[in-house]
Amino acid sequence: MIQSPWHHHTRQTPSLPNNPTFKKSKPPNQIPTMEEGSHTIQVSGMQFSYDATSPIFFDFNLNVSPGSRCLLVGANGSGKTTLLRILAGKHMVGGRDVVRVLNRSAFHDTGLLCNGDLAYLGESWSKTVSSAGDLPLQGDFSAEHMIFGVEGVDPVRRDMLIELLDINLEWRMHKVSDGQRRRVQICMGLLHPYKVLLLDEVTVDLDVVARMDLLEFFREECEQRGATIVYATHIFDGLETWATDLVYVQDGTLRKSEKMAELNELNHNPNLLSVVESWLRSETKIEKKQPINSQSPLKTSSPFDASPFRSTRHMAYYR
Repeated sequence: MIQSPWHHHTRQTPSLPNNPTFKKSKPPNQIPTMEEGSHTIQVSGMQFSYDATSPIFFDFNLNVSPGSRCLLVGANGSGKTTLLRILAGKHMVGGRDVVRVLNRSAFHDTGLLCNGDLAYLGESWSKTVSSAGDLPLQGDFSAEHMIFGVEGVDPVRRDMLIELLDINLEWRMHKVSDGQRRRVQICMGLLHPYKVLLLDEVTVDLDVVARMDLLEFFREECEQRGATIVYATHIFDGLETWATDLVYVQDGTLRKSEKMAELNELNHNPNLLSVVESWLRSETKIEKKQPINSQSPLKTSSPFDASPFRSTRHMAYYR
């Protein structure tokens, strides 16, 4: 068992820019600047649907610039999680040029995830990050066992994240709260410096102090290392000045993609929650129902339907 000075400590709220833990870090490796006019994330004419269902995305286009802190908003079922999973290479959509991250195919280039350039943290990520049976990260493991089990990690960055997220390494994962378990998950997901980070409601279980400290850390990652972050959330406190860009998706359609500074609605109402609420309330809901006497042919089952080879999921989906 690795002994660590982090076993017992009193929670402190670090002021990140002046935190001595940060001062011990080596100068971060700046992410190489991309060519003029290029984008970290490029989606061109994307179409996607699950199996034989109606398309979720049709002719969808999106560009995200390097160093952006992009806020992804939309109602439940609008396609936010699906979009993040596609960007993370977990679903195949069209050819190699349809979805590109760091000028590489998100689905076909497995090195994006394997080398840590692309990181994805979300609800489903908690189910695939470890192999602790049907309830990952809820077995009788210590937080220290989980965190120190990640290989190839800068110990300075690891110690900084442990302090930032206020993790007690003696926590037993089957006894802690959802919020404490989420902290361990986030810590493990951030141990390797990423170039692109995709976040899907990762702060939902965190208290306000942990959430604000984590957002400040993300800001520093973008400003100091040039990382790009896409963050889907329904919690908007403090995000008016945190985000640099906003993407609004409605039923798989891109409604807005603008710089926060250029968003007219915020000039009239500086409260982002109120602005997003007004958008969602104004959405027109169109129910698509099949006629009762539909003459559509019945779908016959086939042994091939159950074949794992039919899936368009990338092997990264099962990581």
